[in-house]
Amino acid sequence: MLTTANYVMYLVLSLFTVAYVSSTLNRDGRTFLVEGFEGDNGLAYAISRLLMAGVYLVSLGFVLLRMRTRVQVETFEEMLVYQAEGLGLVLMVLGIGHFFSVNVVLRIARRGLGMYTRAGLK
Repeated sequence: MLTTANYVMYLVLSLFTVAYVSSTLNRDGRTFLVEGFEGDNGLAYAISRLLMAGVYLVSLGFVLLRMRTRVQVETFEEMLVYQAEGLGLVLMVLGIGHFFSVNVVLRIARRGLGMYTRAGLK
């Protein structure tokens, strides 16, 4: 019975963590995107939503792949260890994804949108 409870708890905690981190990064990072895209709110919003979708896909895919169906959890201690290990890995994936996204946004901002304006998209 603890095995089923363990998987349910892992999924709920992981989904909540991914949703919270993704929405926070989306909301707070939009300001930087607007600045990087020289005040173009529409483009910044679109890029922000695309980044958020990428975070969801990678993180949730990792959460689901990480579930081990052969693990038998028989004690509360084993359940805590499984939860800590799983959520720690989820947070690491989210952190790596965040730094990658920030790096992309900073590169775009440093370029001054040279490709964006030369292509006649503005």
